[in-house]
Amino acid sequence: MEAIAKTKYLKGSPRKARLVIDLIRGENVSRALSILRFTDKRAAQPIAQCLNSAIANATYKAEQANIAIDPDDLWVRTCFVDIGPTKGRSRMRPAPQGRAYRERRHYCHITIEVTSEEQPKTEKELRAEAAKARREAVAKTDEGKKKGKAAPKKGVKKATSEPVEAIDETVETPVVETAAEETVGTAAEAEATDSPETVETASADETVEQIEIENDAEVSAAKEASTHTTAEEHAEAPADEAMEVKDEELERQ
Repeated sequence: MEAIAKTKYLKGSPRKARLVIDLIRGENVSRALSILRFTDKRAAQPIAQCLNSAIANATYKAEQANIAIDPDDLWVRTCFVDIGPTKGRSRMRPAPQGRAYRERRHYCHITIEVTSEEQPKTEKELRAEAAKARREAVAKTDEGKKKGKAAPKKGVKKATSEPVEAIDETVETPVVETAAEETVGTAAEAEATDSPETVETASADETVEQIEIENDAEVSAAKEASTHTTAEEHAEAPADEAMEVKDEELERQ
C-alpha cells in the first residue's frame, strides 16, 4: 500500500529543508518520527506533520481497499523538497560598502511517499550477506575434507611400515588350593624338619645368634663406659655446693 502527502508554501528556503528531509529517507516511519522529534531545526515540525499525514492517507486507502496493514510496517520510500515562490519585500537590509539588499521571502514544497512493500536491501546489507554465504561455503568444504580424512573407505586397509606387536590376551586364572594339597604340604614340611640336615642347620643358626648377642652387649658396655666419664659425673658438683651454701645463709638469717 502506497500513499503520498504534500506540504506546499512552507516558509523557509529549500536548502535548509533538505538538510532535515535527508535524515528520514529510507527509514521506518516510527524511526523517522523519532528523528524529527529530536532534530533542532525549524523545518523539522512541518515535515513531521507531513509524514503523519502520509501515514493517515495509507491507512485510509487500506481501509477503502479492505486491506489490513500495520502503520509500523510503513517506511519512507521517497521524500524531496522543491523550490517555491520567492516574494520580494519593500524592506531593505544593510550591505557592505554602503549598499543595501532587498529582503526576499523564500518558500518550498515538501513531498513524502510511504509504502508497506518489502524494503529493498542496501548495498551494505547485500555485501554482508554475500560475505556470510562465502564463509558458510568455506566452512562446509572444510568439514567435508575433515570427514573424508577421518573416515576411510570400507574394505581398504592402510599399509603400515612399522611391525605390529602381538598382544598377550592370556588371562591369569587364580590358583585355588584344595584341602588335599594343604595336607601334602604340611607332611612334606614335617619330614623336612625331622631330617638330620635341618637339625644341624638349626644348631648352627643358634650359635651364630648367641655370638651376635654377646658382641652387641660388649659394644653397648664400651659405649656407656666412654660416654660416662669422671668429668661428666663431677660436672654437677659445683652447682650442688652452691645450693648448699645458699641454704645455710638462709637458715642463719
